[in-house]
Amino acid sequence: MQDLDFQTHLIPCLSDNYAVLLHEAQSGQTVLVDAPEEEPILKALAEKGWTLTHILITHHHWDHTQALESIKAQTGAKVYGPKVSLDKVPQIDEGLEDGSEVPFGESGFLAMGTPGHTLDHISYWIPDAEMAFTGDAFFSLGCGRVFEGNLKDMWFAIDRIAKLPPETIIYCGHEYTEANGNFCLSIEPDNEHLKRRMEEVKSLRADGKPTLPTTMLEERATNSFIRANDPDVKKALGMEGKEDWEVFAEIRTRKDNF
Repeated sequence: MQDLDFQTHLIPCLSDNYAVLLHEAQSGQTVLVDAPEEEPILKALAEKGWTLTHILITHHHWDHTQALESIKAQTGAKVYGPKVSLDKVPQIDEGLEDGSEVPFGESGFLAMGTPGHTLDHISYWIPDAEMAFTGDAFFSLGCGRVFEGNLKDMWFAIDRIAKLPPETIIYCGHEYTEANGNFCLSIEPDNEHLKRRMEEVKSLRADGKPTLPTTMLEERATNSFIRANDPDVKKALGMEGKEDWEVFAEIRTRKDNF
């Protein structure tokens, strides 16, 4: 396969949401991941001069879909999303399941079922671009709150994402990094990688800049949620000998009450 030229554009929406555009120069195709807000997304497309051809929906929550009908009508882009939520998101043209593939230019996305936050949640991995789009399943220094699934499901979802190659660039659905990191420090106060990262995060936020994207290598060293299988984290929680998902459940429960 020829070397492909991918360009991304992160779009702040609503109060703390992100949408993402991914453009492949060879084909001229452009994908939008989630549709939180119409105006900033259409403005970004116009400024870039990109024609929207695909829309990928991660899950049915309103803050990821409320602008979908309008953006689809104005661009004619084909919409892909969870098959089980066709009744909740009727704008979806092609329903996806775990393992479904979405053709994109000279490349393609793999749909990864990542239930827990919602039962229908799908994350998208595009190996040729070394990127993943994780919606509200996996956050920088965190993970989504569990609304429809259970804690065991959520652990297996984020652990699956965590097993992507370390060079994978991660885009997620919200700007929660600083709050997540403050919590992670309560779990791992002696994690030097985490302390250094939080200095960078606080500096970025003080300047009004996004903390995304992140990388899986960075997350493996600093994200306490996916580090629930690490002996040091288990020891810090007094949970040596417990199953990984049980340790994660304790961490997620603590975050819910942090």
